[in-house]
Amino acid sequence: MVATSHPLASAAALEVLQDGGNAVDAAIAAAAVLAVVEPQMTGIGGDGFAILAKPDGQLSGFNGSGPAPLAATPGRLADLGVSEIDDRGPHSVTVPGVVRLWETLVEAHGSRPLGTLLTRAIGYARKGYAVAPRVAFDWARNRDKLAADPGAAAAFLVDGKAPEAGATMRNPALADTLERIAKEGAKGFYEGPVAEDIVATLAAKGGLMTLEDLAGMTVLDMPPVRHPYRGLEVVELPPNGQGFIALVMLGILERFDLSGLDPLGPERFHLELEAGRLAYSVRDLYLADPAFMPHGPETFLSEGYLDRLAARISPDRRMDDIPPALLGPGSDTVYLCVVDEMGLGVSLINSVYKGFGSGICAPKSGVLLQNRGACFRLEPGHPNCIDGGKRPLHTIIPAMALKNGLPHLVFGVMGGGYQPCGHAHVLTNMVDFGMDPQVAIDQPRMFFNEKTHVLQAERGIPEATLAGLRARGHEITMVEEPIGGAQAILFDRERNMLVGGSDPRKDGLAIGY
Repeated sequence: MVATSHPLASAAALEVLQDGGNAVDAAIAAAAVLAVVEPQMTGIGGDGFAILAKPDGQLSGFNGSGPAPLAATPGRLADLGVSEIDDRGPHSVTVPGVVRLWETLVEAHGSRPLGTLLTRAIGYARKGYAVAPRVAFDWARNRDKLAADPGAAAAFLVDGKAPEAGATMRNPALADTLERIAKEGAKGFYEGPVAEDIVATLAAKGGLMTLEDLAGMTVLDMPPVRHPYRGLEVVELPPNGQGFIALVMLGILERFDLSGLDPLGPERFHLELEAGRLAYSVRDLYLADPAFMPHGPETFLSEGYLDRLAARISPDRRMDDIPPALLGPGSDTVYLCVVDEMGLGVSLINSVYKGFGSGICAPKSGVLLQNRGACFRLEPGHPNCIDGGKRPLHTIIPAMALKNGLPHLVFGVMGGGYQPCGHAHVLTNMVDFGMDPQVAIDQPRMFFNEKTHVLQAERGIPEATLAGLRARGHEITMVEEPIGGAQAILFDRERNMLVGGSDPRKDGLAIGY
């Protein structure tokens, strides 16, 4: 079974599985297609992370996030007059890591050559693809951003306008780059003409990235972090990603009896969002490149620490003494999951961070560059202060859950800062409220604005719930834009089957055979 945010990606993955490829092969084929057909969310100019679970429960974790350029030290940026990192500027661009991640995964666990797995993506970039409805919605919102960069305008606008749903789009320069990667491997991206195009494009805007920065990109082997939740063992990647913040949230929520609550009631949302506000304050104070963190995840997941956090929550009153989060809301990401016939599970996430990343596109190679460096701070002494060769705080997080030591759930939730809260929301829908994956994903969501802590509510939240939250001291605003997206595949061992779900908030498709 495969679940992705786009039918063309799901079809590509299914084709690989039916041809005898394994879950890793299928996941990379799908991710490559998404890098073409969802350019506002992902691309080869972005980063990625993955968790693999073998049928016996053995886990592997991969960190494909790139660092800041070596020259991007606080002193050098100060000399350049940089007082904040503009998310549309060249200093927001970190080394893209996802191509190296794909190659690393194929070499370690795949069964097909990387070049073979890029065939569908190359075809869509060269011959064209129809713009899906959600993609068109996001594209239109980023029209001005794309128009501000000549390379992006040429690659992603038609007569200065964003394409409408159903329009055919092509990216021949990107097709050429994908073909080069297919022939040469990741070296074809990180060295030679593609790398030169990226460096020259950024240098023309005052950027500091060099050919040496690109050539030095490596993928980190990261043993996942595990923490129990009501009979499951939930699995996330360690920092620099925010995965362990989802575990902190779940650790807090486990101290409350959620199953006795209405899943759409004010009591449930109040507890979830208060737990989130506490966990996110931990994130913003401490999360960074692990080499710069004063404490590891185990400190924040200790029983005593979780007890102290949970004790701060009142069931009938909003907390007023939590510092506002330091990371702004919003990002664009794709998440996908695959399980093959042998039971190998892959949880994979790719992103260019904000919509269309930095909005800077290297024109000769068609590579749209991420703006993950906007997650850095400029405060000296802060763990997440930018520095040369340092990886920034990352929002994108794949996840797994084991039961009795075996793979039980492969899942992830998109949506920038929302992701830890989304992991907790979708998982508790299944574990505490007995929902199947699709129903759990479909349920309406709430989150808090990470700067103001005003609650944001999707349509579908009952009026009585909104009233109950206001009575507890929460300020609420209704939002028309969907909150995140999600995919999940459940191992139903009692019925010897897989059960998948894909978020209707995007153009997703879960399909098996």
